[in-house]
Amino acid sequence: MSRNAKVIGVNMVKFRKPGTHEPYEVMASKAIKGALEDAGIDYKEIQQAYASYVYGDSTSGQTALYRVGMSGIPVINVNNNCSSGSTALFLARQAVESGALDCVLAFGFEEMKPGALSSNWNDRTSPLGWAQDRLNELKPDLPEGPRAITMFGAAGKEYLDKYGANADIFAKVAVKSRSHAIHNPYSLFDNPLTVEEVMNAPIIFPNLTRFMACPPTCGAAAAIVCSEEFAREHGIKDAVEIVAQSMTTDTVESYDSPINLVGADMTWRAAQQVYEKAGIGPEDVNVLELHDCFTPNEVITYEGLGLCGFGEAEKFINDQDNTYGGKYVVNPSGGLMSKGHPLGATGLAQCTELVWQLRGQAGKRQVEGAKIALQHNLGLGGACVVTMYRKG
Repeated sequence: MSRNAKVIGVNMVKFRKPGTHEPYEVMASKAIKGALEDAGIDYKEIQQAYASYVYGDSTSGQTALYRVGMSGIPVINVNNNCSSGSTALFLARQAVESGALDCVLAFGFEEMKPGALSSNWNDRTSPLGWAQDRLNELKPDLPEGPRAITMFGAAGKEYLDKYGANADIFAKVAVKSRSHAIHNPYSLFDNPLTVEEVMNAPIIFPNLTRFMACPPTCGAAAAIVCSEEFAREHGIKDAVEIVAQSMTTDTVESYDSPINLVGADMTWRAAQQVYEKAGIGPEDVNVLELHDCFTPNEVITYEGLGLCGFGEAEKFINDQDNTYGGKYVVNPSGGLMSKGHPLGATGLAQCTELVWQLRGQAGKRQVEGAKIALQHNLGLGGACVVTMYRKG
């Protein structure tokens, strides 16, 4: 019998620029201890743990968890590129819903290097080589550059060309995100931006400037997931329900266009599965944290999640339906654009923000009356995890 999974404890550390951070095991243990304190339970209640990270040796998860305690529980290390954190949460939720376990931990961390993402394994087949090869076939005249910038930049250009949108929509999204980050003490960047500043920043790809790309950061986050029975037995009153969750990977449609190569089709399928499972549509969502690694991806994702129709993102942005006072509040945390993107921690940091929002604990960035939250976490190569939460 399937059981409802509840999030009862969350925490994160403030993300830092590479070189200014603590070791991964220190950041992770702080996040885990904070989540335990938030849940009001002892570490001995945790029956299993899922540790997400991308840049690290095998069993780094154990090393991080051992700083909290060596209890002998199973520890599963998870690497699913930029969606690693949500993948750990996906596994934790499955374990609880299946009835196999009553209380589990998902945590993620990352120590990153400055600059664009790169592979540490250049002596073997690249897991993104097929996507890069297909992009070169579709757009043979693209300028060379780091893979992620090229792929998301090409998707952004395709969007503008396909729908005749103004390129300033990417800048407007960056400005919106930074306006949210001002009220987030966990954000790396908290100074406001203007459209002109974003548009006039150094160009990293046609129609893409430096302020339209998230910075590499280091950090950690954690979430504790339990059964409804466990929460009731421990007197936990502010549990947040995972209403529905779905993970999708690439299909042959991913080859169709640069937009699908960066996960638009995965996003659409995952979102539709979540809405169907939950019996709740996008119109009922109040607050979202979505994967804005580049602002063009946020624009594409508005449509992939069904927040607006295809080709309608420009109007959606200009009508300010992505911020306070509009239809939705998207990335009240400031998103990856403002917090940064430590790959293994990102999905669990998104979860943390949404749990705070649904509990009414988000301070000046609180979305009034938030009852339904949606999370979108994307990893090229690929996996997309969409999660819907409901206020307890």
